[in-house]
Amino acid sequence: MNAKSAAELDLTCVLKPGDAIVMGQACGEPGDLVEALIRQAEELTGITLFIATSFSGDLTPDFAARIGVSSMGAIGALRNLAKTGRLQIIPVHVSQVAPLITAGILPCDVAMVQLSPADETGRHSCGLISDYVTAAVAKARLVVAEVNSRVPFTCGESVAASDIDVLVESDRAPVEVQGTTITQADQAIARHCAEYIGDGSVIQIGVGGIPDAVLRLLGDRKDLGVHSGMLGDGIVDLAEAGIVTNARKEIDRGVSINGALIGSRKLFDWAHRNNTIRMCATNYTHDAAVLGKLSRLVTINSAVEIDLTGQVNAEQAGSAYLGGTGGQVDFVRAGARSSGGAAITALGATARNGTLSKIVEKFDGPVTTARSEVDVVVTEFGRAELKGQTLAERARRLVAIAHPDFREDLSRAARDIERRGY
Repeated sequence: MNAKSAAELDLTCVLKPGDAIVMGQACGEPGDLVEALIRQAEELTGITLFIATSFSGDLTPDFAARIGVSSMGAIGALRNLAKTGRLQIIPVHVSQVAPLITAGILPCDVAMVQLSPADETGRHSCGLISDYVTAAVAKARLVVAEVNSRVPFTCGESVAASDIDVLVESDRAPVEVQGTTITQADQAIARHCAEYIGDGSVIQIGVGGIPDAVLRLLGDRKDLGVHSGMLGDGIVDLAEAGIVTNARKEIDRGVSINGALIGSRKLFDWAHRNNTIRMCATNYTHDAAVLGKLSRLVTINSAVEIDLTGQVNAEQAGSAYLGGTGGQVDFVRAGARSSGGAAITALGATARNGTLSKIVEKFDGPVTTARSEVDVVVTEFGRAELKGQTLAERARRLVAIAHPDFREDLSRAARDIERRGY
């Protein structure tokens, strides 16, 4: 195996017509390899690409017109592909992506991944993303690895040098995802969410305004633990302040478990050779048996809308595909069943500048999380604990946390549910 630069990489010599590529996602997207695909796309025949999320903006509709792109959702820059009909959606839980690759149901002829430089044993860490990377490497006929000198060496999943067929050396800044502006609504939602997080709680949380606002409210907690599919910059301050210690977890004491680092250089530098965080594949981060060992697990996930019976749509608003199945169901189930824990679905009460309620009588979009799984719903107007409640009581509680402008119409629908019983 000879190292080369991306400029020297001739994909027509290594890819076969019809090859299916599985690529590292989010901040683990191999930027030099993406640029090589873009430059040489006209010379490639029948190539397809699966990537779970993308924030780089490099995968444009024009690119997808030449190389077919599929994903588990329209997250980040992939939303632009969905808007133009250039993204094929595969509805799948995060926990099932790697097994589908292993089984050959999600084809993987070529793995294109971003790795850190090797350690003294010759192994490259998966760096910023570890979810389905090793499954793709194990399945692929050809492994093309972008070894990036700016990617942190993280503890956990790794790839041996002997498993790499083509090594491309890189010194480009990894994709960064900056924090979003925290709104007053985000702050109000976060206050309700934080009430469920006590000393010793184990948290699963994503990235964005609401997650960042929640983390900022936890400065007075003790011995928090982390077991999450992704983490952003907000975790760094809590860890450095000694608030996240993982000291009370039943498993992985002293270690935050995570699958994806999605943030800025601050997060990347903190994770470099930090043995208090371990990057794991989804067969550990999202596994029901593993999660079932954790008490006081509080999971926080988002939604596009929720109906009066508790069904959650986290994917589509009208004709626009905005999100994805993701790991929501895996963690909702775990949090709802955890002793002393909770599964929170957090969303703003309205959309489109307050003209549209996100709590609705019913919706036409997909059901991401079934009403039988939903535990707690939080908006800026309060919290609705739904687990174990009748459909009529669920409707009453959800009306109470809807925006006041929409409660009258929703109350009429709730009374219909009460009259019918369903």
